[in-house]
Amino acid sequence: MCTVAVSIDPDADLPLILAGVRDEFVDRPWLAPAEHWPGLLGGRDLQAGGTWLAVDPAARRVAALLNGHGVLAPADARRSRGELPLLAAARGSLPDLDPRRYDPFHLVVADPAGASLWRWDGVELGREELPPGTHMIVNSGWEQGEENERVAFFRPLFAKAARPRSAGAGNWWGEWAFLATGAGLATEDPRAMIVRHTLPDGRVFASLSVTLVALAPGEVRYDFTAEPRDPASFRRVLPE
Repeated sequence: MCTVAVSIDPDADLPLILAGVRDEFVDRPWLAPAEHWPGLLGGRDLQAGGTWLAVDPAARRVAALLNGHGVLAPADARRSRGELPLLAAARGSLPDLDPRRYDPFHLVVADPAGASLWRWDGVELGREELPPGTHMIVNSGWEQGEENERVAFFRPLFAKAARPRSAGAGNWWGEWAFLATGAGLATEDPRAMIVRHTLPDGRVFASLSVTLVALAPGEVRYDFTAEPRDPASFRRVLPE
């Protein structure tokens, strides 16, 4: 993923809301979210394996992966970062692993009690707790200032957006669906969350999908769209 927004409100009916946008080369093969692994749901990357976001409905937990910046893993020892959301969603934390085998990453792990952020820059592995409030993580990490134009534009809007209250039908996500699909900004806008770029070699790098997840002690709502500019196109993954 390239953008994750997380809203934490311990007193709300739905304490944890997460929105994630996946950017990737358009010709990279993948499958839509389903139970591709026992007890875990997420979209499946068919090139390197794994996923960019995994949900464990029994544990009421979600893990979302973003690529980071830093020192790359050695080619002869590199493992796919796509296995990390699966491990974290199933366990609630990263297991004892050798981070040097992975390229840099940011990994959001969240449940109704809150969220944490794991970060690896190829040199140091760290973990931070996200406090109550609205936060945005991008490829540069947890952006808390105004330097990143995307975050400076969208974070106040997500913070003001009305929270869903219960698992119902219709336009359940409301403002969250509109914001997560780009709020109508053009893809070339420097603030854009939904992007599309044609590289000099002709390859196209673009936002391919958007995920919305809401968690409460007795509830999981997980919606997905492969039409990232259309807030009306989300389909429900959970509850089935």
